[in-house]
Amino acid sequence: MFKGLGGLGDMAGMMKKAQEMQKQMGQLQEDLHDIMVVGESGAGLVKATASAKGELRGLDIDPSIFNGDDKEVVEDLILAAIKDAQSKASDKAQSEMEKLTEGLGLPADMKLPF
Repeated sequence: MFKGLGGLGDMAGMMKKAQEMQKQMGQLQEDLHDIMVVGESGAGLVKATASAKGELRGLDIDPSIFNGDDKEVVEDLILAAIKDAQSKASDKAQSEMEKLTEGLGLPADMKLPF
């Protein structure tokens, strides 16, 4: 008589998984603010530190690059380090998201809003 209700158990399980995923996504969003990556340029002469959310947190410039009229070179090195840090931040965020989706049994290539 209640044969058709068998899917309700699956629906409850899916809802529970969705709630768990939402909670873990919120936690991951918070964690990404604390995960740091370092981008470099000029063989490490310029280092940019960013959170995995892509927020620039620090810039370290070796004083040896401030020789003469190399202003444009210094600017290029700074931009390159920042871009490298942002790229690494994006990769790290994607990596952390893949860990989350794998743990929930979702396909690794599933793109979630972020």
